[in-house]
Amino acid sequence: MHGVALAASLVWASAHFWFLEQAKLLTDRLTELLKPEIERLGYEFVALEYVGSGANAVLRIFIDHESGISLEDCEKVSREVGAVLDVEDPIPGEYNLELSSPGLDRPLTEPAHFDRYRGERIKIRMQKGFVGRRRLTGLLTGFENDAVVIDVDGEEHKMPFANVEMARLAPDYDAELRRK
Repeated sequence: MHGVALAASLVWASAHFWFLEQAKLLTDRLTELLKPEIERLGYEFVALEYVGSGANAVLRIFIDHESGISLEDCEKVSREVGAVLDVEDPIPGEYNLELSSPGLDRPLTEPAHFDRYRGERIKIRMQKGFVGRRRLTGLLTGFENDAVVIDVDGEEHKMPFANVEMARLAPDYDAELRRK
């Protein structure tokens, strides 16, 4: 019985990693296709994510602009991005397209983002464990030598950017309420 369970686990793990690899290839292709178009329109391409499957699949694109993002900005970018997606057809099947501002907990996806938000509190999740953990929250102190530098409880950590799975600003909402 153990052999069957082990074989089933290996098949699941293999399928899981294949799916993750395909998802990464798709998001890389979508970024390559859409980022220049969004920037041509005068917006900052922050990130994109493709989640779900079938009729529940969602392509969510985060954009920003120095004057902020309005509903009209999202509509404008959605029309242009939709046209590119219709022509290139990189996503098999149905999906919903969503355009959004990055919000207060904006994703940090490029080295320049880490420099821009130096001094802010961030949450970071690593692909592989780092200092015995995969998730850390602390003060972003910079980006140097292809590493995100974060202060966690007074201890500085340099995490290789290539190992970052996800990073976001982590606003202290309670502090914001106390200021008001």
